[in-house]
Amino acid sequence: MEHHLHQVTATFVTSVIALLSFIAWQRLRHPEKCLVPQKKLTLSGLFEFMVASLLKLMRDVMGERADRYFPLIGSLFIYLLFSNLLGLIPGFLPPTENVNTNLACALVVFVYYNVVGIKEQGIKNYIKHMAGPIIWLAPLMLAIEIISHLVRPASLSIRLFGNITGDHLVLEIFSNLVPLVVPIIFMLLGIFVSFIQAFVFTLLSMVYIALATEHEAHH
Repeated sequence: MEHHLHQVTATFVTSVIALLSFIAWQRLRHPEKCLVPQKKLTLSGLFEFMVASLLKLMRDVMGERADRYFPLIGSLFIYLLFSNLLGLIPGFLPPTENVNTNLACALVVFVYYNVVGIKEQGIKNYIKHMAGPIIWLAPLMLAIEIISHLVRPASLSIRLFGNITGDHLVLEIFSNLVPLVVPIIFMLLGIFVSFIQAFVFTLLSMVYIALATEHEAHH
């Protein structure tokens, strides 16, 4: 039953993000309205801030090529952040508390960075990059690289699962023990943890894509 509940909450998060995106798009599709800064925080303003901040970070990590990978990374960050935050609402289970949700996101990143890496470099150069510069060490290096790549989805999903599950469990325990003050403190901590875990997941995804599409080693 709990497994199906996570599916419901995952669908709920997706629906909420789609609805909020549509509302924000209603303003953003008119560029002339966006030239004048709004005096108070609005949904479109929040989306603009998140997009601008994340894109700046991606350009710092990946350079100008970050723009082409932004749709995946941006969607991933927003989805994980909203999923993590859902666990702070009493009665809701965050989708990221289920390892299957996290593994699905991690596998999307795994398949994506390998596909774009092969597309950017060609399969020969991609494998050559994994084999390293020393020919007689190539079989060993290739085996190590393959194992390293296969571990990445598990590492991403388990890290997120462990942190969100632990945070949700601590919040639930203290909410039952103390009615008001302590839960508020842990909710603030939960917001911080939710942001950090979404940030770490997407930052590692950026690094994996940047490494897979790097050309310098072949020049």
